[in-house]
Amino acid sequence: MADSQLAALEFFLQDHPEITYVPPFSPYYPAARKVWNVGRPDRPLAFLYPQSAEDVSAIVRYAKSAGIKFTIRAGGHNLEGRSIVENALTVDLRALRSVHVAADHQSATVGGGILASELGNELWKEGVATPLGAIPSVGYVGWATYGGYGSFSSNWGLGADQILGATLVNADGDIVKADEGLLKGLRGGGGVFGVIVDITIKVYPLKSLLAGAIMFNSQDVTNTFIDFNAEYEKLQDEGIPLELTVQQICFNAPPGRVYGVIFVWSGDDLEEGKRWNERISSLGPVVMNTVAVTTVPEYYAGNAGLVPNSAYGSTRTLNIRRTTPEVARAIGSSLAKMPSDPVTMLSVHQLRGPSAAPKENSVFGTREPHFMLEIIGCATAQEVREFSEEWAAHVVNAVQQTDSANILSTVYASLYPLGKGCQSSTLNKIFGSHTQEILALKDRYDPENVFSLTVPELK
Repeated sequence: MADSQLAALEFFLQDHPEITYVPPFSPYYPAARKVWNVGRPDRPLAFLYPQSAEDVSAIVRYAKSAGIKFTIRAGGHNLEGRSIVENALTVDLRALRSVHVAADHQSATVGGGILASELGNELWKEGVATPLGAIPSVGYVGWATYGGYGSFSSNWGLGADQILGATLVNADGDIVKADEGLLKGLRGGGGVFGVIVDITIKVYPLKSLLAGAIMFNSQDVTNTFIDFNAEYEKLQDEGIPLELTVQQICFNAPPGRVYGVIFVWSGDDLEEGKRWNERISSLGPVVMNTVAVTTVPEYYAGNAGLVPNSAYGSTRTLNIRRTTPEVARAIGSSLAKMPSDPVTMLSVHQLRGPSAAPKENSVFGTREPHFMLEIIGCATAQEVREFSEEWAAHVVNAVQQTDSANILSTVYASLYPLGKGCQSSTLNKIFGSHTQEILALKDRYDPENVFSLTVPELK
């Protein structure tokens, strides 16, 4: 079956010599197969690298007519590795990474295959920025369309809330501009309706950036975490400027386990940002503070070393309203038991400000102030992954034993283990009150389920 599909695919590609083709017998196939979660065993039918929206259109038309299932890949950072699927065609969009900033410097149109660091660096040249994730190698469009917590979320909102327009290749293989219904589905629903070949987003003036890491003495990581969050909760009650985004992190460095925060100030008043650097630093016993006036390219260069290039394992996530003393004890105690693998880590993202309110133009499911727990149960080697996965499950269980009224019913799709197939309970966790709406949008824009291998699978 695969041999006949490859033969037919090669015949199709004779009319499209610009599309790069990597079949299983190619020496480039092993490298093409690599995604961030290298524990994914699947072997795709082949890899195609379109160079334009027209190439994507041709591929979708062909795959539909030939009955070949396919996936879409940009950064390859889906934490379950689902940009590759056994015997499915992988369409890699990395060639589509253009950036065009509008003349009024209020928006930019970017290609569907661009990475976070590539976008941030190009926008910096134009004196603007947009919400981005902290990890430079993550594909921007996937990150943004599934929600997009990140380094500037408190100031400007989630990645999904920056989307002004999009160009897609739809289920018929046509290149179309997204209408309002489709845009609503893209803002939180990801690529479940078509192949996003470009996206138009809001951008904001940014001439200077104050950012860096504040690391605390972590010998007694449990109490350091508890004490920091007790004081941070007080700061929240007093009021924290929206220009400040604070992301808590705990990871394993060469000296051992370390806990701290990533500090990002994207306001114009740098002196006020420096004062807030001092306030956040006062919430724990500081051993290192790298917060300084910097640039987005330098910020990404520094972050590049935080996460290894590959991992084995899986992730867990929960949303909580507040980091209560009970929750802080549960998480802090879990951090003391965290395996020592460099890929095992915890990150705490906060949603507040412009995106933490109901929105009628988005299907993103969690629209209230909260903390999103990113629990990375991954390891650098297959043989020890189970220890990291068990630890991640333990963190979730420990938090779930706390006050249930403080735990939200919704979760973040990019980190939640989705499994295979469409489960209504899972969709409700991701989309909340928008579940039926996104299913209706799927029926409207992809009735034949051409994009059947999307994340999550809706049919």
